[in-house]
Amino acid sequence: MRVNTTDSRARERADVQQRDVAFARSAPKYGRWVSWIVVLFIAGNFLWLVANNPNFEWHVVLQWFTEASVLQGLKVTLGLTVVAMILGVALGLLLAVARLSDNRLLRGLSSLYIWFFRGTPLLVQLIFWYNLSTLFPAISLTVPFSGITLASWNTNDLITPLTAAIAGLALNEAAYMAEIIRAGLLSVDNGQVETTQAFGMSRSRALRRIIIPQAMRSIIPPTGNQLISMIKATSLVSVIAMGDLLYSVQAVYNRTFEIVPMLMVAVIWYLLITSVLNLGQSAIERYYARGTRRSPSATRARLPSVENKVAPMVNRPLLHKEDL
Repeated sequence: MRVNTTDSRARERADVQQRDVAFARSAPKYGRWVSWIVVLFIAGNFLWLVANNPNFEWHVVLQWFTEASVLQGLKVTLGLTVVAMILGVALGLLLAVARLSDNRLLRGLSSLYIWFFRGTPLLVQLIFWYNLSTLFPAISLTVPFSGITLASWNTNDLITPLTAAIAGLALNEAAYMAEIIRAGLLSVDNGQVETTQAFGMSRSRALRRIIIPQAMRSIIPPTGNQLISMIKATSLVSVIAMGDLLYSVQAVYNRTFEIVPMLMVAVIWYLLITSVLNLGQSAIERYYARGTRRSPSATRARLPSVENKVAPMVNRPLLHKEDL
């Protein structure tokens, strides 16, 4: 008596599908749903309390949010950030290359610069630059040890609140960017450097064409953090009477005594700016990470399926004792 093998094959095929990782499903995680509900409930309750708290004076926030003086302070903040970051990145690149140089003098000078500017508070540096005229009333270009003056400038004419803010922010940022860029350069495989030397490329050309493009993947994330930190660090220039965003709202609430709503104006603007910068940072990171990331679908497509491996065995006729 022969046994019908159709049902056996169907059961075998169903068993194979159950063992195939392509059909795997995780068990429902009720704790995750509960945590989401709790967090959303707490966040909604907090937003409700803030929105309905009369002490925030949201009508005052709305009134001053796009005021001309506030927007002017916002322009100053953005301008300081752009200029200070460009100068900081350029100087930081030079310091990083000097720190990795074989020249002991360059390594020593770069290390000394980084040690000093990272070891002193930014606020102290800003105040120091603003009061530089107390130490040097005039800045002169002279022949060393001769007393011959080639040119001289009044320090108060050179060191304005704007130049003091740019100098303090840029020089401080360069020390941090030097270490970020140095770490990015060290992340490139040493074989790449040896290859450029084998092809006879100069060090500067190897940096521009080979090493720095590969190091950007490690440099971009911390640089984005530094840019966001710079946006917030510009608020320190208010102590040297620089009309940034914070200084503008302070000038308003010193007249109107509406401290909390004016501070909320500054907070919302800072959050908007940093949110846009976060989106830009993510886009740049994706650009430089091309070829290194693999989507889950592509990864799954590369993995051989258990069903594909076992299918020939399933389709093969099965022999039973009764068939003999």
